[in-house]
Amino acid sequence: MSSKITFAYLKRTLVFKFDAGTSRGVLKTKDVFWIKAFITSHPDVIGWGEAAPLVKLSLDDRPDFEQVLQKILSEMSQVNWEADEMPILKQLESLIPYVLPSIRFGLETAILDLKNGGRKKVLGSGFYQGKKAIPINGLIWMGDKDFMLKQINEKLAQGFDCIKMKIGAIDFQQELDLLAYIRSRFSKDQITLRVDANGAFSEKDALDKLYELAKFELHSIEQPIAAGNWKSMKQLCAATPLAIALDEELIGVKNKGALLDEIQPQHIILKPTLLGGILETREWIALAEARKIGWWMTSALESNIGLNAIAQLADSLEASIPQGLGTGKLYSNNLESPLKIGSGKIHYDSSIAWDLPT
Repeated sequence: MSSKITFAYLKRTLVFKFDAGTSRGVLKTKDVFWIKAFITSHPDVIGWGEAAPLVKLSLDDRPDFEQVLQKILSEMSQVNWEADEMPILKQLESLIPYVLPSIRFGLETAILDLKNGGRKKVLGSGFYQGKKAIPINGLIWMGDKDFMLKQINEKLAQGFDCIKMKIGAIDFQQELDLLAYIRSRFSKDQITLRVDANGAFSEKDALDKLYELAKFELHSIEQPIAAGNWKSMKQLCAATPLAIALDEELIGVKNKGALLDEIQPQHIILKPTLLGGILETREWIALAEARKIGWWMTSALESNIGLNAIAQLADSLEASIPQGLGTGKLYSNNLESPLKIGSGKIHYDSSIAWDLPT
């Protein structure tokens, strides 16, 4: 049975606990928009979603984002929604433009949560039931060498066996020294190492740098050169001594199969907020698996509301290798939630209540 749902939103500026460095600059705060979905006759049952465009990266990173969100939510409050998961997702795909990926994902999450009783259950999974933990990588943010080394030691002490280090902002030799430090203590069988260049390498010197990085027996490198250079990326993927994972390259691409066939990467990275939500993510995965291309999922600096949805999606897709879902502790004013990290895994502790906005 279809029904009308009322939508509203709350904006919060999340504050990083430290200056979060990337090759695109330093992040100190991040604006997120929490979407609430409810039926007027039962206002106490609320589904929550999150629209959180990433600055300088999301298709819907635009100065009028809040005005667009208001308009979309007003329009969606007039829609008769289907009752089941797949029809709901198909409805949203047809109603929300492709160029508003974070809004589509936020609405998907809010409606599915509401349909499941407003219990923060987006997709049924062992993770949500507390029966299954998801392995994740420990993320090392850019900064000076001492700051990065401090993070590395913290992650190792916390029991992570997969470390992802952002590179491309400080001196490359110093970054190699940090990788050498980890490898001097732990073999590739003990600690899996990933690096993320966020497109920082030039096309001219990228391959040489990949050979330098490969000496440390890394699992992969994300987006070594800037997105949009399919020919150069294809050449890198063919010649690389180190597996390459496409990340920013996927954003805004409608013909997914053409990109995968042209570049032939070893892996792809999936961020539902940037790609347009659940159905888009599932389609990327199906196309990648058909081509024997690996994948894993990461958050895009969402609050715990968005992170919860992404973790449930990853679990529903039977993610088997470490995912990038360790961002819940980045902010000083994130929502308290049942999402907990221990021994390199994220799990859902249903004995802990959500501290949700009002």
